Amino acid sequence: MFPGEIDVQPSTYLDHLGTIFARFGAATQDSGNISYGVQTAGHRYFVKTAGDPAATAPYLDFAGRVGLLRNAALLARDVVHPTMPSLHAVIESPGGPLLVYDWRDGEHLGTNRDDPTSPHQRFRALPADEILVAFDALYDLHARLDAAGWVAGDFYDGSLLYDFANHRLTVMDLDSYHHGPYRNHMGRMFGSTRFMAPEEFALGAPIDTRTTAYVMARTALIYLTEPTEAQHAVLQEATTTRYPTYSAFHEAWQTASSTTTINRST
Repeated sequence: MFPGEIDVQPSTYLDHLGTIFARFGAATQDSGNISYGVQTAGHRYFVKTAGDPAATAPYLDFAGRVGLLRNAALLARDVVHPTMPSLHAVIESPGGPLLVYDWRDGEHLGTNRDDPTSPHQRFRALPADEILVAFDALYDLHARLDAAGWVAGDFYDGSLLYDFANHRLTVMDLDSYHHGPYRNHMGRMFGSTRFMAPEEFALGAPIDTRTTAYVMARTALIYLTEPTEAQHAVLQEATTTRYPTYSAFHEAWQTASSTTTINRST
């Protein structure tokens, strides 16, 4: 259905592809990317582009945004998981690549965090069992990413959508994940301070599987308001003395959560 290349700008092509029912640009994000929700005769798609080639976002120029989109396409082709929208196509254009994903319904957990009616606060207020199901899915995704060699980067709750009606978590915008361990070349790296590991602030520090474990543990500490004693111990170890690998953290979390399930059922 999708061509490998087009000779017009992304928005022009999408106008012909179907009806654009949503647009996400400078008003909703500072990345410089422009994304669209597109309705065709039989499907809805989320299409992400590098935005205006002449525009320089606060953090990345056009070439940098194109590079991250290509990285996101590599990740989506490398790891397939129910929490991630399927990538249908990468279309080359004069305005850079268009990444065509499935559309996912859901509310953005990273907005208006202090508003008690926000998706952020409503998710935190869900029953612990429902939050744990979502985190099991998030952690399983990262187990697959970790096994494939991907290291978390610039992950925060802005990467999460939650469909409250269908109890479904969607993970998106993993453009800054890195294939393989590497060194911090920036000092203070991109990301939200509340989620970032210490090495993401230290120039030259190794960024690796331990970083992924820290970031995932921080996410649970932010959203899971009443972890069990066993779960809290796992999360604290991941963010203090540290697990040596993501898989060690994930195994410890599964053991703690399995104990929780048994206790709640007895």
